[in-house]
Amino acid sequence: MKTFISLLAFSALAMAAPTPQAVPSGHEVEIEAVTYGGTGCPDKTVQGLLSDDRTTITLSFDQYTVQSGPNIPATERRKFCQLQLKLKYPSGFQYSIFGADWRGYASLEKGVQGVAQSTYYFSGEQTQTTLPTNFTGPIDGNYLKHDEVPLGTTVWSPCGKQGMLNIKSEVRIVPLASTGLNLLTVDTVDAKFEQKYFMQWQKCDGGNPTGGWTGGRPVEGVPAM
Repeated sequence: MKTFISLLAFSALAMAAPTPQAVPSGHEVEIEAVTYGGTGCPDKTVQGLLSDDRTTITLSFDQYTVQSGPNIPATERRKFCQLQLKLKYPSGFQYSIFGADWRGYASLEKGVQGVAQSTYYFSGEQTQTTLPTNFTGPIDGNYLKHDEVPLGTTVWSPCGKQGMLNIKSEVRIVPLASTGLNLLTVDTVDAKFEQKYFMQWQKCDGGNPTGGWTGGRPVEGVPAM
């Protein structure tokens, strides 16, 4: 596991001027830490960035690739990554993720499917939202896929506490019986894979703060954070 402390801090000059009632102002929002682990994100292979207008979190991966084919171990057909992001922001706000962009490279035979998906939730909260992305062969080339959270299933950070955002992501190739050479990569030839999560903010209902961080859940061999 690896943690970046004070990964990104903002000066007042670097921040765009948001709508006061919709987005925290000034340099009140920053990524304080990113913790991660998994077969798709070994130590020192993930970077995090928060946009100046505080509406997009970008995660870059160095070694997030699955493949299948002759003499390729079955363990290479599926990779996963568990991340936890600690954001600093004013207590009177809450945020959610409403969409995600996946960027990478896919080379799949006819009848072979690649699957990339992320599930996110806030520590201490029961509700989860999953964003799936499917690729069906034949396909060969770079891709950019955009997914949006269905209306009515948005998960918001708890009011009154700093919400710890957990993201469980995985990439896999199916079916397992495929024998040709197939590749689904999250590390393109000319750039690192970037997974962008689009954020939205709203004011909390001051009379009903809820939730709180009680720690993450273990996911497929990743220790609780």
